Amino acid sequence: MAFEQGTLRLPSRQAPPLKLLGQRLAIAVGLVLFVAVVAYLDRDGYQDNGGGGLSPLDALYYSTVSITTTGYGDIFPVSDQARLVTTLLITPARILFLIVLVGTTVEVLAGHTRDAYRQRRWRKRLSGHTILCGFGATGQAAARTILARDPDPAKVVVIDPDPARIEEAGVAGFASVHGNATHAGVLRQAGIEDAANVVVCSGADETVVLVTLTARELNPRAVIAARVREEENAHLVRQSGATSVVVSAGAAGRLLGHAPKDPRIVELLEDLLSVGEGLDIVQRDIAPEEIGPIADVTAAGPVIAVFRGGDLLRFDDPRAQTLEAGDCLVMLGRAS
Repeated sequence: MAFEQGTLRLPSRQAPPLKLLGQRLAIAVGLVLFVAVVAYLDRDGYQDNGGGGLSPLDALYYSTVSITTTGYGDIFPVSDQARLVTTLLITPARILFLIVLVGTTVEVLAGHTRDAYRQRRWRKRLSGHTILCGFGATGQAAARTILARDPDPAKVVVIDPDPARIEEAGVAGFASVHGNATHAGVLRQAGIEDAANVVVCSGADETVVLVTLTARELNPRAVIAARVREEENAHLVRQSGATSVVVSAGAAGRLLGHAPKDPRIVELLEDLLSVGEGLDIVQRDIAPEEIGPIADVTAAGPVIAVFRGGDLLRFDDPRAQTLEAGDCLVMLGRAS
């Protein structure tokens, strides 16, 4: 299906318009053929003004003019049985045909109005959401992780220039915008001004840099996480405004480097990266009663690091051994 640049598409449980139209057309054709067969089977009860018998073509002709309510009257029932068949079978088929016809017409006329209304309602409620730029293999994996933490697809908006991926995003229940996320207008369609997070995993590294720059300009407060392929480009993305940068080639290479000698470590790392399964990395603020030695809170799970202000203190940092008000713990915990 073709989409215009910057087209917003909301997820819908309805079948695609062409499929719905095809289904209704099949029903209409089926009704015409049904009436033609009924009329032909009872052909002795119908009379043609021309005086001839009712042929298969005559029956099809009678069906089309009768079911569409055109009704020229050149073929009409003359026996009681034919009148009964017309009353009990052909008339309901005629009414059903009109319902299908009128329903399709109303659907076409009201479709744009309904879509515009849905979009207005959606935009009013859109706030604090995540914009996912790119819905390829990496973007879909990121989407699964996002849903594992917050299983509400309405909080995610996908941007992608590929119509096939836009279709996939709709099937997954995400609102989507067809277009290039380097364009400010496309990001605005996705509600960039009110977004809480932006995940950038679209295309080449230079595209990621430009998307990050544009997103940061439009929303200085959002958390922007970006994926780059090459380590040498990571600093460019950070300078463009990314909060965090993941080097996909480097991360995969480090896992592969562990695999020959420490395959179980790789399994553990994969487990930690799989949200909602096995062990999870969880983050929480400390309670007032937990202020003091860190040993008092390790019973709930191993502490990996402490966020203090803008600093990340690893568990082996002496400053992390005593917790202070406002600290945030990063811990290992079992998936809930």
